[in-house]
Amino acid sequence: MPYLHQDSKPRPPALPGAASATIGSGKTYEELKQDCLRRGVLFEDPDFPACNSSLFFSEKPPIPFIWKRPGDIVKDPKFILGGATRTDICQGDLGDCWLLAAIASLTLNEKTLARVVPLDQNFGPDYAGIFHFQFWQHNEWLDVVIDDRLPTFKGRLVFLHSAEHNEFWSALLEKAYAKLNGSYEALKGGSTIEAMEDFTGGVGEMYEVKKAPDNFYEILEKAVKRCSMVGCSIDTSSAAESEAKTSFGLIKGHAYSVTGIDEVNYRGLQVQLIRIRNPWGQVEWNGPWSDNSPEWRSVSPLEQKRLSRATLDDGEFWMKFEDFKVHFDKVEICNLTPDALEDSTAHKWEVTIHQGSWVRGSTAGGCRNFLETFWTNPQIKLHLTEKDDGQDDCTFIAALMQKDRRKLKKLGAEMLTIGYSIYESPGRDGHLGKDFFRYHPSTARSKTYINLREVSNRFKLPPGDYILVPTTFEPHQEADFCLRIFSEKKAITEDLDENVAIDLPEPPNPTPSPQETEEEKQFRALFEQISGKDMEIAAEELEYVLNAVLKKTKNIKFKNLSLISCRNIISLMDTSGNGKLEFNEFKVFWEKMKKWINIFLQFDFDKSGSMSSYELRSALKAAGYQLNNYLLQLIVLRYSDEQFQIEFDDFLNCLIRLENASRVFQALSVKNKEFINLNIGE
Repeated sequence: MPYLHQDSKPRPPALPGAASATIGSGKTYEELKQDCLRRGVLFEDPDFPACNSSLFFSEKPPIPFIWKRPGDIVKDPKFILGGATRTDICQGDLGDCWLLAAIASLTLNEKTLARVVPLDQNFGPDYAGIFHFQFWQHNEWLDVVIDDRLPTFKGRLVFLHSAEHNEFWSALLEKAYAKLNGSYEALKGGSTIEAMEDFTGGVGEMYEVKKAPDNFYEILEKAVKRCSMVGCSIDTSSAAESEAKTSFGLIKGHAYSVTGIDEVNYRGLQVQLIRIRNPWGQVEWNGPWSDNSPEWRSVSPLEQKRLSRATLDDGEFWMKFEDFKVHFDKVEICNLTPDALEDSTAHKWEVTIHQGSWVRGSTAGGCRNFLETFWTNPQIKLHLTEKDDGQDDCTFIAALMQKDRRKLKKLGAEMLTIGYSIYESPGRDGHLGKDFFRYHPSTARSKTYINLREVSNRFKLPPGDYILVPTTFEPHQEADFCLRIFSEKKAITEDLDENVAIDLPEPPNPTPSPQETEEEKQFRALFEQISGKDMEIAAEELEYVLNAVLKKTKNIKFKNLSLISCRNIISLMDTSGNGKLEFNEFKVFWEKMKKWINIFLQFDFDKSGSMSSYELRSALKAAGYQLNNYLLQLIVLRYSDEQFQIEFDDFLNCLIRLENASRVFQALSVKNKEFINLNIGE
């Protein structure tokens, strides 16, 4: 069960220097390499073997791939040849242009590149067939170790490759990322910003070009200068248009990198230009300012050199910024820090991270359209206490990411449609109930619900306390999530997952015989009939009595109470310790059960005779049990059916087990206190 429990306490951001090893043996890259050198063997990765399962999960390879090491492909393999540059990225036979566009952007920042691609690797004397790369995943830096066997066909690399046939860093990086996500096929289709974040741990923002702010050129210029990673794409109106070529040489539904932005003096006027790269390494824009367009004849050779203008068919081209806005639809920017690109000042950002889960039947409530279950989603309280410098509001970015969906593709998982809403806090602690959301509108929300890995938005709100509710669009959809809060001033966050607490009423005293109600008289007659002269019943007899009575109870669905359940009831109520129930003990239990029946009916809102598992939190609280998400998820998994319904016998079993457990817990607490007091006395 991949979505059971996530520790939701806020965590500090992870540092890249503390990357965790991911190899199954638990050994580090250096330990594995030294072991291979000592034994004189080349490393073979047992976690990502050179076989079809590492390539595809839904189909067989269309051609017979042969896994080869670089030394078997070329005579003189190099890890990096003449520096890692964007021209080293040429797409192969895999639909991962989104990843390649991100890698091209990665090469523009040497410091970031060196973190993802450790540069002290080579095919020299200490070569052992082992390489490693570092990626950010959900607030953790991972060191992904691979062997250097790569899929080939007719002696050539099948997937990502460099324009230089003896350079292999980019192909090995793609393999490491495929391992991280389970297979090469898992990399088909995606958003450039997803890989950008995995390379940096940064925060992404997306712009619709046609709705971009007036200072969009300045925003992109600042992004490129700050070494932010920038990608762009053209929308498609149908699946048939995917990778269709326009009359201007642009590819629809294809991920491009923005590799430069500048102004050029053209006939006495300053013209804004933007440089774009196609990860195919070919197929370029053929309009104004393209490689061989006449506009360049009016630009001095010195200016052309400054702009690194080239006429090669290498997939990279300049175009006028106004044309860019006409032809492209989306721009994705991954900022290495969350500084606003509209702002000229850099800031130090505070970051807190929450890990959580949407679990079907308990915490997967869906968006506000589904009010009956929306309130059951995880809730995070955000304390904004300090205003921005010289401002009246507090700035923060909320970035909600669904985890591991690409890795789970082989199990049929797809990206879920996700988003969040933010509410002013009512000032009380604990998980907010349905009525709060019924009568209070949201203060802010994500711009849209969308099926991307991450949804992030920037907000300015007055100081105060707020409740952020992360959700899937539809209820009952399961996933783990990571919520990151970036704030200019320190913001305190806490999960409103309730503490476990037990508040049970004192058991009622049995009614003396002369004051017995008509119901109790009927029970006494039935009890005497079954128990015999000793007026005590064992578990088998209790099973008969309760099943007979409950099957006649109106308005509740009831299957059957098991013998084990009845033994648990006797364990709960038997004060004499003889393993049987006396009539007075049975009367006390019956009073409890009447109360539980009333609670069950109270939370059976549709009067169907069964209760929604999403109401279990409130029903148990009414019975005296306040549970956290983890315990609630376990109980729902145990007692609800496939339609997330709980019938009365399951509800009764749950309460009996909880009360037995609470008795044990209370007894242990008393013993611990006595032990502590005894030690203090000594």
